[in-house]
Amino acid sequence: MAFIKKLLVTGVVVSVAAVAGFSWWAKTPLDTGAGTEPAIEFTINPGSGVGAAAQQMVAAGVPVNPQLFNLLARVTGKAGRIKAGSYELKPGTSPRRLLTQIVRGEFAQEAVTIIEGWTFRQMRATLAAHARLKHDTVKLSDQELMAKISKEYTSPEGLFFPDTYLFAKGSSELDIYKQAHAAMLKHLHAAWESRDSSLPYKTPYEALIMASIVEKETGQKSERTMIAGVFVNRLRTGMLLQTDPTVVYGMGERFAGDIRKKDLETDTPYNTYTRSGLPPTPISLPGVESLAAALAPAKTEALYFVSRGDGTSQFSTNLPDHNRAVNQYQRRIKQ
Repeated sequence: MAFIKKLLVTGVVVSVAAVAGFSWWAKTPLDTGAGTEPAIEFTINPGSGVGAAAQQMVAAGVPVNPQLFNLLARVTGKAGRIKAGSYELKPGTSPRRLLTQIVRGEFAQEAVTIIEGWTFRQMRATLAAHARLKHDTVKLSDQELMAKISKEYTSPEGLFFPDTYLFAKGSSELDIYKQAHAAMLKHLHAAWESRDSSLPYKTPYEALIMASIVEKETGQKSERTMIAGVFVNRLRTGMLLQTDPTVVYGMGERFAGDIRKKDLETDTPYNTYTRSGLPPTPISLPGVESLAAALAPAKTEALYFVSRGDGTSQFSTNLPDHNRAVNQYQRRIKQ
């Protein structure tokens, strides 16, 4: 009897020690070793159970005991909640934290930035060149791509909001396009709802066209409302917009860095020196400030502006004053 009691006590002590050791292991940061990369990337394949997931992590270099990890998932009731995807093991991560990461689906985050004023062609090139995206749209034409994104629009220019987009490694390009398109519509419609009803736009799309022109005309945020005010005044009075960025856009790949007189006289759908009103589509991807300027332009009588050469513009209400400003700031003729 004494021997049996001794065995029972020994068993309890061993069990307690085992539980304590297991608990210590679960909360102790995994040893990624000296000289390794800051994070270890690994992927859990779709349909994987916890056992397969543990083996996939080990195969990718994650220094976790697969048997203990499997046990941890089962005793915590999380074995059936593993989410497939791409992850990163960062220094200081414990097995318990690692389990939480793959149960919650805290995927490795990548980023792609779309710049204000870019054309859609530049956006497509950037997404196509991103190594961490799944390139499932590169063989589609612009029109084919838009057909997968919108039933309302066929031309993509201007319809994607410039921003930084986060995504899991291996995400679809199409998902980024859909996010950026939804973001642009959200910002556009919010600005449209608070617009001045007297503005000469029939639709939000026309306001988007104006915003894209404002985006390309100036890098000075403080001048955007004035630039928009000038173009709105021209639309109201029937003047030609006569804005160089639309001419450049209409030239496409023919543009070599300079606009010549011949270019201003060559008619294209985007040449606002030869055609009245707004061009048929936006010419760039406008940011939120340009959208706001197009739908809340400055109250001004100015009809002209010219660059001063320092990033700012000189605004004029009549042609003689404008010509003097051109002589002063562009031709450097002293008055």
